[in-house]
Amino acid sequence: MVNRLIRVSHHSILLFITAFLWGCTSTSPSTDNILEKLELPEGFSAQVFADQVPNARQLAMGENRIIYAGSREAGVVYAIVDKNKDYKADTVYTIAKDLRMPSGIAYRNGSLYVAAVSTIYRFDNIANNLQNPPEPTVITDNYPDDGHHGWKFIAFGPDNNLYVPIGAPCNICKPDDKIFASITRINPDGTNREIIAEGIRNTVGFGWHPKTDDLWFTDNGRDWMGDNRPPCELNHLSKTGQHFGYPYKHGHNIWDPEFGEKGKAIDRKFKDPAQALGPHVAPLGMIFYTGKMFPEAYHNQILIAEHGSWNRTEKIGYRIMKVTLKNGKTTSYEPFIEGWLQENESVWGRPVDLLQLPDGSVLISDDHSGIIYRISYQNG
Repeated sequence: MVNRLIRVSHHSILLFITAFLWGCTSTSPSTDNILEKLELPEGFSAQVFADQVPNARQLAMGENRIIYAGSREAGVVYAIVDKNKDYKADTVYTIAKDLRMPSGIAYRNGSLYVAAVSTIYRFDNIANNLQNPPEPTVITDNYPDDGHHGWKFIAFGPDNNLYVPIGAPCNICKPDDKIFASITRINPDGTNREIIAEGIRNTVGFGWHPKTDDLWFTDNGRDWMGDNRPPCELNHLSKTGQHFGYPYKHGHNIWDPEFGEKGKAIDRKFKDPAQALGPHVAPLGMIFYTGKMFPEAYHNQILIAEHGSWNRTEKIGYRIMKVTLKNGKTTSYEPFIEGWLQENESVWGRPVDLLQLPDGSVLISDDHSGIIYRISYQNG
């Protein structure tokens, strides 16, 4: 299997220390306890789809309804098989290991694409080789290898191109290389890379509007401007080449204390967020709900996984939020599922990504507990 050199950075050490401290202060609830604590609207319920998926991150679905999951710290890619179609996993396979933060995955035409910081791999005919995965093909290895915000979320768009973000290599800085703090797209074979959006600190979740095909994406706001500034963001790319402000401007009219004056001198319009999210909530995966199972109020609306704050005085996030759109504009931002953060601030889960299943139910990955939940709805 593929082995990649693990690079240790100050940011990696900080993440390790943070995780260690959480591990010392957080309880270790049972799966049943977690389910009991989740708060959902009337008619909705949560079940465990799989609970042996350590550090589960981005989700993708292939043929035969096989679910694939990336990871970050674990360095592993999983395949999750529900053989009898009862919405409970029967087997979890490890199909790749020792990769460098293989958080982002995408599936297309029988092949699984895996983003591991600077390299994107393609595993062909993967569904027929879960027990003996093939050596992958490297479709590109020319993305930056900086580990700070180097993990990725990737997805194929309506144009059949692969969309790949590159986070800023810092908390706040103006990188010399234009590729940082952007979203790119490439052909499925890795060629013809182009930058389609700029000024994006770190997006780890995006999707396309089901009617307009416009790209919408989450963005993690900068740290160390206080507990309540700046907000994280939900953004809307309405045309190629738009700039979303980083590092000059955050949220709506919050100029950066270090780079704001430089930004004001730039003769370029920075696009405001479609919706300001909570400060430091760390929004990751998002989907437009297009199924028929959930009530009509959810149709074509956005669900966002907020991973949760790591350095705020009082923790915030650790929930699934619903953003309602009308005529292309946001009209509300409200909780859909809560309960992973308990009243004493113990962390019982950190949602990462969402995946809609063919029946209209939704899977949610949780990299803290190693659980993948299934959210379903039944009226009456």
